[in-house]
This record gives sequence, C-alpha cells and structure tokens, in this order.
Amino acid sequence: MGIDEDLVRDAMERTTADLPPLPDLTGPARAQGRRRKARARAAMGGAVLAVAALAAAGGLALPGGGEGARGATGVAAVPPETAKPQPPVHLEPTPGETPMSALPPDVRARQENFQNQAVGVLRGLLPGAFGTLQRTDLNVRLYQLTKDGKTFTVVFSVRPSEAGRNDKPCLEVKGQTCAKATLPDGTEVSAATAPVNSATVTESRVFFHYGTSDVVLSVGSHEASNTSAPVTKEQLLEVAKAPAFLDLVKDADRQPVQEKQTVVPLG
Repeated sequence: MGIDEDLVRDAMERTTADLPPLPDLTGPARAQGRRRKARARAAMGGAVLAVAALAAAGGLALPGGGEGARGATGVAAVPPETAKPQPPVHLEPTPGETPMSALPPDVRARQENFQNQAVGVLRGLLPGAFGTLQRTDLNVRLYQLTKDGKTFTVVFSVRPSEAGRNDKPCLEVKGQTCAKATLPDGTEVSAATAPVNSATVTESRVFFHYGTSDVVLSVGSHEASNTSAPVTKEQLLEVAKAPAFLDLVKDADRQPVQEKQTVVPLG
C-alpha cells in the first residue's frame, strides 16, 4: 500500500506550526570569529613587544639587523680562543734594565697592544716556520718562539732614527749571505743569514729604513742545542713585503712604541 505524500506533508506542517522560529546563527558566529581574531592579534602583539624589549636590553640580536658577524641564530659571533691575546713570557731584567712593568700605565698599554698585534700578524705570515710565538714582558721589541722544544729569540724593532735615514748595507763578509727586495713604494729591504756561535749555526734577519724609523726583524739561534734559526732570510723578506706587516711598521713609525735611537760619541 503506497504512502500518500500529501497527507504526510499536511501532518508535518501542523506539527511545526506551533514551534518558535529558529534563531539566526550567523550573527553570533561572526561575533565569535571577531573575538578570536582580536585575541590572536593581542597575543601576537605581546610577543613582538617582548622580543623588542629583549633586543633593546641587549639580550637578543634580531636577525637581519645591526652590523658585524652574525651566527646562525642571529647572535653576534664570538671570536675564537686563538684570537685572544696570550700572556707574555716573563724575563728577568738585567741590572740597570727597565722592564715593561715599570713603565707608565699608558705607555705600557700601548706597547702591549703593539706586541699582541705583532704576534697575530707574524703567526699568520709564518705559521709553520715560527712554531709558537709569544711576546715577552721585558721589552716591547723582544719575543720568543718555541719550535721542537727549543726556544729562539725574536726581535721586532721599529725605532726612530737619531738623525734621519740610517741605511746599513748588507755585506757578504765572514760567512754572511745577503738578499734584497724592493717594496711597491720603492723602499729597499735587505735580508741576511749570518753565522753565530763560532760560525757553527746561523741567525736570520731583515732590516730597512721606513719613514723616520729603522726596522729590524730577526730570529736568533738556539745556543744550548747549537741549532740555527728556523726561518730563512728569504722567508723574512716575504714577511717584510706583506701588507699586514707593513701596516704595523707604518703605525709604529707614526706613533713610536720605542724611544729614539741614540748614538754615544766616542772619545
């Protein structure tokens, strides 16, 4: 027996006729959506303010801003340990010799700063040959290098001349051998390998005049083991031509870290 669709429709209309109308749900839904967006914006704004406060206090470096080297996290990179100045080798002064510790604080600070720069430059130019290079606390021109358990004295001096230019030619006498080079500005540089300790071992040095200063870089021998300097005159010539080394020389020529060289007349 089939269902009369008209009767069913009439019954449904009578059943729902007395029910209250359905509420409008679109308005509350829109209001709730607006409240959720407002809360999200407030939370985001608070996070941005917190990050900005940390950056202003120095606790965080924002990515993409500021100067200097940055790490993967945006924080300024920390220099490696090898870049930090190392403590000097202590040398006892001889009678009448003035150690750096007795100098005025400002003079001592300038000399120590120059020594630290010199150590960094020389290590970079001759890392294999020089072994471990350190400054000393006795004199601004004195350094020590250790190689294969042996200690060699290094002298790096940029001293104002007493009366202007004071060139001393390299002479090949008594077993000394010489070499020369010319810097881009025309400055002539001499280097020598000279016998020491009864001519059984040798030391190496390079020397030239720059501005108003006499420049010397020398590496001595190790007397106890009768070992020659671990650096050749040719290597020192390459050091003298390096821009980083010449920058040190220029700075010391403009603002000397050593006293003017004096000559005591004889007679």
